[in-house]
Amino acid sequence: MMRFKAAMVIAFAIGTAPVLAADYPAPKQGEWIAKDFKFHTGETMQELRLAYTTVGEPTGQPVLLLHGTSGSAASMLTPAFAGELFGAGQPLDATRHYIIIPDNLGHGKSAKPSDGLKAKFPKYNYADMVAAQHRLVTEGLGLKHLRMVIGNSMGGMHTWLWGTTHPEFMDALVPMAAQPTAMSSRNWMMRRLIVDSIRNDPEWKGGDYTTQPKSARTAAVFYGIATNGGSLAYQKMAPTRALADKLLDERLAAPFTADANDYLYAWESSGDYDASPGLSRVTARLLAINSADDERNPPETGLMEASLQQVRNGRVYLIPASEETRGHGTTGMAKFYAKPLAEWMQRLGPPAVR
Repeated sequence: MMRFKAAMVIAFAIGTAPVLAADYPAPKQGEWIAKDFKFHTGETMQELRLAYTTVGEPTGQPVLLLHGTSGSAASMLTPAFAGELFGAGQPLDATRHYIIIPDNLGHGKSAKPSDGLKAKFPKYNYADMVAAQHRLVTEGLGLKHLRMVIGNSMGGMHTWLWGTTHPEFMDALVPMAAQPTAMSSRNWMMRRLIVDSIRNDPEWKGGDYTTQPKSARTAAVFYGIATNGGSLAYQKMAPTRALADKLLDERLAAPFTADANDYLYAWESSGDYDASPGLSRVTARLLAINSADDERNPPETGLMEASLQQVRNGRVYLIPASEETRGHGTTGMAKFYAKPLAEWMQRLGPPAVR
């Protein structure tokens, strides 16, 4: 069992996030330390740093918002997402809601391999990440109930897990760009290619590299193009070989600041994900939002429909594919679902009293 030096628990505001919309309250960043955090492997960290961002006041209805793989709270504060949801009169109006956005375990300013442990950092999975979120919300922020858990991509899978592991803790669940079924098929095969390409790169050196392995950048671009962006959108952007080459060259030349160990851990953490065994335990009202052109969660498999038969208050909103949607990335643009989300939320009824 691995144990690391403990430090005092802290929770404080440390400024505002870099992306700020004029029509919702300034985001505030904070940090909290979870003591004696036990991973699914049995390893323990005496001190696990968890960073988070909040929008709105603690007196508002609490909403837990969860980001995708290799993202952070800042990645949810874009005009296309927060700008469509957090403003006055919008579905997650931050004058009425208290929006909590963790930097998930292994991501952003939370504890991660690149802090110093490198490949000796405990291996974490999605269950560990949800456990860290739960401790942050309950112990760190003192909340006993959430109005909603909403997440995108990896955060969507975490949302499914919240519904199965803490079924009474929230009124509503909104998993986006995610299915509750086991990680499998193309989605896992492509993720394993990322992991294998880094581990098999001689420059990785068992995680003890001094310069970043080049394979991480190539794997990231390859996975991004293969499983994100939308077929119709790509055809519109790159209808010729010359334009396709130009787009690819731009992607390969774009700054890549991720640490290879952090990146490897983040993608590998999804390997044992499967929320489906606990679907019958979900009691919160649930709206799954997916896109018809989602490359990682193709609707033609029928997995979502079969899963929702086990969820007593579940339904799906499927965004139609078009040249304007972006496949798996579509849910990052809230304009495609803000209205149906708002209408669904109006039917939730009053918040539960806890």
